[in-house]
Amino acid sequence: MLVEPKFFRTDLLNAESTTYAELSIEDYASRTKETVTAWKGMNGKQGGDPAKLAAALVELTAQDEPPARFAAGADAVEAFEAKANTLRAQANAYREQSSSLFARP
Repeated sequence: MLVEPKFFRTDLLNAESTTYAELSIEDYASRTKETVTAWKGMNGKQGGDPAKLAAALVELTAQDEPPARFAAGADAVEAFEAKANTLRAQANAYREQSSSLFARP
């Protein structure tokens, strides 16, 4: 089972737990600064409860057929749905061309 968590209220975002790399690629500097600022602002405010995640994982792994992929947290479900919508739009945008690539027998 692949577990894809988003943000859980752990010590991960504490200054003592997280080190951010120095900005070395100018093209990414603005986006990196935004991300670091956002993550620092989330510290202690993450929505996920780690104890509930642990209980859910124990429950899921005890199933005869656990899910191949598990979105851990409401924010993870939103990310799954956004990705699925993007993939669906990409498939539909080129459906005719993609479908025309079959070899003839």
